[in-house]
Amino acid sequence: MIRNPQTVGDVMTATVVAVTSEAPFKEIVRTLEKWKVSAVPVLEDQERVVGVVSEADLLRKEERRDSRRPSEQEMAKADAVTAGALMTAPAVTVRADAPIAQAARAMARHRVKRLPVVDEKGRLKGMVSRGDLLKVFLRSDEDIAEDVRHVLAQYFPVAWETVEIGVSEGVVTLSGLLHDTSMVPVAARLVRTVEGVVDITFDITNGSMAPR
Repeated sequence: MIRNPQTVGDVMTATVVAVTSEAPFKEIVRTLEKWKVSAVPVLEDQERVVGVVSEADLLRKEERRDSRRPSEQEMAKADAVTAGALMTAPAVTVRADAPIAQAARAMARHRVKRLPVVDEKGRLKGMVSRGDLLKVFLRSDEDIAEDVRHVLAQYFPVAWETVEIGVSEGVVTLSGLLHDTSMVPVAARLVRTVEGVVDITFDITNGSMAPR
């Protein structure tokens, strides 16, 4: 049976360091260094995420030494001494039950390396990083092949019986006879939904034109 798609909650780090909006600049720097992270969520009432302070936010002070004339917003960041003034808000967050693909899109869209994971009330439950999301590509080729077989059998119970499924390093290869090659694009889309698939290739012969 095909496995349930992994969610953010399956790969997130549940033990998370955070700061309050009153946390001073140097405390934030020490926290990032101690926990070897590049950003920390900022909490209100000890649990609700209101923003995120990243290394980029902290480096505004160093950038101020540049000879160019910074904007008012950049100056405000450079002069900030607490997490509440330094943070990027509102925070870009993701729910624990969200698909991994949704978190990946959010990271790409907002150009961030990690996201706070929250519940329906915005309370911090964990953190998910780019590295966490890449864990789906650690699935074995055997597991991927099993799920690909299930997907194709579910949607095309007969058509794909003459097609062999091979997986090497996450790349799926479908080879053999297929009587209706118009199904190939549909199959490609279905196979790409299987977690851990890196790419898909076809070596398909039109069965209706094969010699009898």
